[in-house]
Amino acid sequence: MSSAIQIHAGRKAYAHLREHGLRAQDVAIIPAAAGGPKGLILQALDQWIFGEWLPTAPRERTLIGASIGAWRMAAASHADPVAAFQRLGDLYCEQRYPEKPSALYVTREIQNLLHDFIGGHEAEIVNQPLHRLHLLAVRGRGLLSAPKSVSKAKAGFVAATFANLASRSRLAKHMDRVVVGDARDPLFWLKAKFDGFDTHFCPLKTDNLGWSLLASGTLPLIMEPVAHIPHTPSGTYWDGGIIDYHLALPYSRVAGSKDGDLVLYPHFTDHIVPGWLDKPLPWRRAGMGVNREWLDNVVMVSPSPSFLKTLSRGKLPDRKDFFYYGTNHDFRIQNWKLAISESGRMRDDFAAFVEKPNLDLVQALNF
Repeated sequence: MSSAIQIHAGRKAYAHLREHGLRAQDVAIIPAAAGGPKGLILQALDQWIFGEWLPTAPRERTLIGASIGAWRMAAASHADPVAAFQRLGDLYCEQRYPEKPSALYVTREIQNLLHDFIGGHEAEIVNQPLHRLHLLAVRGRGLLSAPKSVSKAKAGFVAATFANLASRSRLAKHMDRVVVGDARDPLFWLKAKFDGFDTHFCPLKTDNLGWSLLASGTLPLIMEPVAHIPHTPSGTYWDGGIIDYHLALPYSRVAGSKDGDLVLYPHFTDHIVPGWLDKPLPWRRAGMGVNREWLDNVVMVSPSPSFLKTLSRGKLPDRKDFFYYGTNHDFRIQNWKLAISESGRMRDDFAAFVEKPNLDLVQALNF
């Protein structure tokens, strides 16, 4: 029977797997991509990684995510991550919208979702003994700094899209990266400038956790932008995935750490797209350009093509399902939950790889 997962590894990570296998003690960083409902397919894998495997080798670890990835890493930072991932999945599946919801309607639904997800757990998330949680958001510049109407916001994103076609450095003239994160984590590998974006590092606290999670998942033009996050620069905030869709970050800078330096990346696809606006640009893939060494120490696990074929409609749950199923919410919810239940096969195959690594299953990530 074919495996439900595929594994990709960078140069250094492959050498490490060959010598040591995949050990919990060597995992230093866990990124989590934006991507909406696609992230649901990782639920059983997330529950096993954070609920069973990593606790066998306690150490400080950096958890960093954007949009649904930020929400997943918040779930991982609960005192009971298994229950938190279950709650997040259930709440996400149960979203119900009228045929043409307003931005205000969608925003309030997401606020309610996040309240039910983290309400009463803020302190345990922010003060997690070992995990160092970092949430990514985008702060607008120029036309996007404080748009007074939907039409002005649209104009700002049109300008940003054309700028991004030229280069990501030009996109940086339209928005900044904001990292709201655990001040206990020095995050040296991220704080030294590595791309054209201005990056603001702000402390994660109980009074800005909810706002930061909301901003990190605020879809442009579909939701109302977040106008204020405590302990962050004033401005207008949107989805962190616009800049950091799949988190193409300089992970190799942590190489040489005495405690191990692997990046374990549970992902829903087999490639890394830097920004949301880069999705239609196949030449912009992490591991292909001048910064390909950034992925040297990354081990990425994702659903295999054969696994995807077994899912409803032969694909991951995604945001287009809201339109495909329309107001037939029960049918969509049923199919999404069926997909989540199938994620147990990914968990089992990954656990088997950890127990007995088979390098025949490992493909090159950037070499």
